[in-house]
Amino acid sequence: MALSANLFLRQSQSLVMTPQLMQSIQLLQMTHFELNQFIAQEVEKNPLLEFTTNDGEMGSDDGRQAEDEGYDGHGEDRSDHQSGNLESDWYESDNTGHADRLSAELDTNFSNVFPDDGPPQRLDAPELLSQWKSMPGSSEPSEGYDLDDFVAGQISLRDHLNQQIPFLLPSPADRLIAQQLIDQLDEAGYLRADIDEATGRLGTETAEIERVLGILQTLDPPGVFARSLGECLAIQLKQKDRLDPAMAMLLEHLDLLARRDFATLKRVCGVDEEDLLDMMTEIRQLNPKPGSGFETGVSEAIMPDIIVRPSADGSWLVELNPDTLPKVLVNQSYFASISKTGGDYAFLSECLQNANWLTRSLDQRAKTMMKVASEIVRQQDAFLVNGVDHLRPLNLKTVADAIKMHESTVSRVTSNKYVLTPRGLFELKYFFTVSIGAVEGGDSHSAEAVRHRIRTLILQESPEAVLSDDDIVDTLKEGGIELARRTVAKYREAMNIPSSVQRRREKRALAKVSGF
Repeated sequence: MALSANLFLRQSQSLVMTPQLMQSIQLLQMTHFELNQFIAQEVEKNPLLEFTTNDGEMGSDDGRQAEDEGYDGHGEDRSDHQSGNLESDWYESDNTGHADRLSAELDTNFSNVFPDDGPPQRLDAPELLSQWKSMPGSSEPSEGYDLDDFVAGQISLRDHLNQQIPFLLPSPADRLIAQQLIDQLDEAGYLRADIDEATGRLGTETAEIERVLGILQTLDPPGVFARSLGECLAIQLKQKDRLDPAMAMLLEHLDLLARRDFATLKRVCGVDEEDLLDMMTEIRQLNPKPGSGFETGVSEAIMPDIIVRPSADGSWLVELNPDTLPKVLVNQSYFASISKTGGDYAFLSECLQNANWLTRSLDQRAKTMMKVASEIVRQQDAFLVNGVDHLRPLNLKTVADAIKMHESTVSRVTSNKYVLTPRGLFELKYFFTVSIGAVEGGDSHSAEAVRHRIRTLILQESPEAVLSDDDIVDTLKEGGIELARRTVAKYREAMNIPSSVQRRREKRALAKVSGF
């Protein structure tokens, strides 16, 4: 067969991902912090983009220019007020004597310049006047006060330990070893260092490090520098003079205590049931994480992207949080003025195109978030009214079909976005749960609502009537929820709830300790 070149005309469709389209998709899934960082970078490299103030105006010097030119902000020249014309409209009007009116017209302030003539200031805390001289009502003059200035700063675990070391370790060599060990502490106060590795790095003997470590384990908080949970509890009990042989044996078998195997523990420790309960009570009063009470890092508050409030007609009012909305505008006047002066028109045109695209993308992002949030609120109306028990099963496809968008768009919008409701602050992903079938064709239930039901049943059980997984299945079936026993066990283990045998042992032990 002969080979030949032929020319064909073919028509096809394909999806082309332009850079702007890719950035628009990325804007949907950005958090508030990431979005502000992205906009700040765009404003820095685009001269036509400007941040707006709280009043919605650009941060320009127009107001100062008008003031320098002699205008009072109402379109009138101030020279008219300085010419001695006492027959102006404001002077003979009904507003004579009104401080607000006079302040607006004369561009001045009629506040009381003689504070002694005014009423006495209210005492916010009379019992603290001797310590807080800047509080209103104090005998000493002040410019005011801020309660944040009187809040005690939190101290870190490292700083707290460094304050105690000079009193116990006068030797510079011992302090060097102590600093190396402090650097190996985790957030809970446990020592994660390898003694042999530290010995080689410091060029000293293992006995010296063990000696310094023994001194460090006497520092406050009790239990710090422990290498295991048992050692942490042993240090605290030793400082209380309660580390007897029976208690030491109990700490060596914490795995039996975790399994609630009280019979084996009584035999291993050589104590009766009453002594074992007393020992367990003492252990419960100890702190397994001695370093958790200190500041470990900067905690950032979650700012909701959407706010849901009840309206007067009984429905729900869904709105975007104005504090999270980016405030950026395109300076068209600056583009026009620079274009007239013969500037780089190609560069300015590209900047204008990018700026317009960014504002349109931000507006589309806000509209998409409103659509998704409004549909979620409509679907989960029963949850907002009655609580977690009435959380409906919901998936991305249901919301996407309702608002006529793709599932991937809904997934990006709900990623790392939070909504503030009368029930609390929730991530938008929280409202998407799988469906669990109901008995005899009833309404399906949400998996989160079923887990909440299981947790409630277990919390309400008594030591004499502890529910097994089969009992929970029967109780849920009576409530119209069809669930297998292995599913109940899976949900229970996911919530870190022990089995019925372990719960029965623990509840009976607690009941005896409480005297019931």
